[in-house]
Amino acid sequence: MWRAWTDPERLARWWVPAPARSRVERLDVRPGGGFVTRLSEDGVHYGPHVDACFIVVEDLSRIVFTNAVDSAWRPTSPDPVAMTAEISFGDHPDGTDYRIVVRHGDPAAKKRHETLGFIDGWGTVTEQLAQLTEGGS
Repeated sequence: MWRAWTDPERLARWWVPAPARSRVERLDVRPGGGFVTRLSEDGVHYGPHVDACFIVVEDLSRIVFTNAVDSAWRPTSPDPVAMTAEISFGDHPDGTDYRIVVRHGDPAAKKRHETLGFIDGWGTVTEQLAQLTEGGS
């Protein structure tokens, strides 16, 4: 699972809900490194998706990124909402204990994200991630 988060080719394969496609423009997985992806609904035209920075990277165990600061370390007001995501990986008898905690600046931002389908979207990409990693790719 760690490689699926840290290898641009693998990340692009699961990062957005299918049938949409993702292109990884920058994936510098280190504290302060940039995280930039683009999104396409048709596989031809790609528009902005994520422009974020990594805050914490603990090899094989934890990644934290935020889009409240962009990949050039400029404060930003991202559309649709600012968030900080913490992804943790741990040992589990059946494979990997995979956890995601997403934080928003206030309850209104969290509600807006939920209204836009955030929970379903993260659920979908987590299923895609599981398919990729369980397939051994």
